[in-house]
Amino acid sequence: MQRITPFLWFDNQAEAGAKASGMPTGTAMTVAFQLEGQEFTALNGGPQFKFTEATSFVVNCETQKEVDDLWKKLSDGGEEGPCGWLKDKYGLSWQIAPTVLGKMLQDNDARKSERVMKAMLLMKKLEIEGLKRAYEQAG
Repeated sequence: MQRITPFLWFDNQAEAGAKASGMPTGTAMTVAFQLEGQEFTALNGGPQFKFTEATSFVVNCETQKEVDDLWKKLSDGGEEGPCGWLKDKYGLSWQIAPTVLGKMLQDNDARKSERVMKAMLLMKKLEIEGLKRAYEQAG
């Protein structure tokens, strides 16, 4: 059993949010589901509370294809934000981040990490090649 389970409050779309296929149509109070082995519980709790950027999920991606695929799926019906952030169609915030970004931002050469940060601030969906160009730039 995992120690911490994210519990997501929905107005009345928990089942659709979880994409719980194979379940009978009807109103579920809670829906349990897994993403990449992580357990979640979604609650149809009504409109009193909404998702905010104060809670987000970071997805670390090894390749640009992973970034592109997740960005397309999660932003469909949602809203693209800056610096790899987006909101899905339910208003839940996600950060789609290439793993190479953390390595570049933590480089001992502050000029390299500053260039990468500046490049990232100009992007919505993060582009690994653009980040690498900024990182490897002479200067």
